[in-house]
Amino acid sequence: MTESPRRSGEYPEPEQQPSYGSGDEARQRARYDADRAAQAYAGAYPPPPVYEPAHPGTPDSEPRAGRRRAKRPVALLAAVAIVAAAIGGGAGAFARGLTDNGSGTGTGVTGTNVAQSSKGTVSGVAQAASPSIVEISATSASGASTGSGVVITGDGEIITNNHVVSGASSVKVKLSDGKTYTADVVGTDPDKDLALIKLQGATGLKAATLGSSEDVKVGDQVVAIGSPEGLTGTVTSGIVSALDRDVTVSKEEDRGQGQEGQGQQGGGQWPFEFGGQEFNGDTGSSKTTYKAIQTDASLNPGNSGGALINMNGEIIGINSAMYAPSGATGSTAGSVGLGFAIPVDTVKADLAKLRARDDE
Repeated sequence: MTESPRRSGEYPEPEQQPSYGSGDEARQRARYDADRAAQAYAGAYPPPPVYEPAHPGTPDSEPRAGRRRAKRPVALLAAVAIVAAAIGGGAGAFARGLTDNGSGTGTGVTGTNVAQSSKGTVSGVAQAASPSIVEISATSASGASTGSGVVITGDGEIITNNHVVSGASSVKVKLSDGKTYTADVVGTDPDKDLALIKLQGATGLKAATLGSSEDVKVGDQVVAIGSPEGLTGTVTSGIVSALDRDVTVSKEEDRGQGQEGQGQQGGGQWPFEFGGQEFNGDTGSSKTTYKAIQTDASLNPGNSGGALINMNGEIIGINSAMYAPSGATGSTAGSVGLGFAIPVDTVKADLAKLRARDDE
């Protein structure tokens, strides 16, 4: 056995090393060495950590990180839902704004269209359109007659039938609120049985919305408003029962008076022809024929010149003729469900001519 050449006491005796188990020997040895190094350099350098800090992937930290990750998608989804609701609500309000404006086919002052909540109801149509329908009283050498008219401008332009005011020396108009005005005849078109009158000194009237008769179909529900027998603002309803009826009426002035409404001379209704037959009297030798909308809405003496209205509150025709039972005259005549109206497209096409005071 070989002995060490050092002398006794020259070197310190080796420290007794701890024993390690076979399973974790390397790891325990590393920890022991680390402890020894910490003791040796204490005060000179910060001691190194004995154990490494827990890594985010360790079992202890994983649930908390998972919870943080789980909250983020939920918060994101909630934010997206709030933004989507705001955008959707704005788009809905914009769409409602476009829908609430109603039909865009009318001309003149819009505002008589039926409110959204009352669309499709007779009461809604009556409420919207009645302020634009007037009663006309015309006086001539032949007597007095009563008819109706439709306000088309805020300053008092009114459309009616030629036979209501033809040859009149005086024209009075009563509004739905009871106010009365004197009116001047601006122009007439006997060929279309149309006339334009204007109130003197009127402003701020509620004008009707003129629709489109091209869109009218058989079976459409309609409302008629006028002043039959002088009963201002009378409302009746029905359907469009036919289209493009060839109605023939007289153009003679003396046949346009004393045959409509109360107090007339000679009695009878406004005469017209249809299908080669005469109704309500002789139409005479001077005649005109136009395409008419047929309706079963009740029309009576005094309805001439009034409005035939669709369920959006738009004027689609000017009531012009009605069939009276044979032998019925004056106030004894009543509607039997055969009435006729001049299509509003004909009216709109004729306005420039009427405003130019063209009486031909």
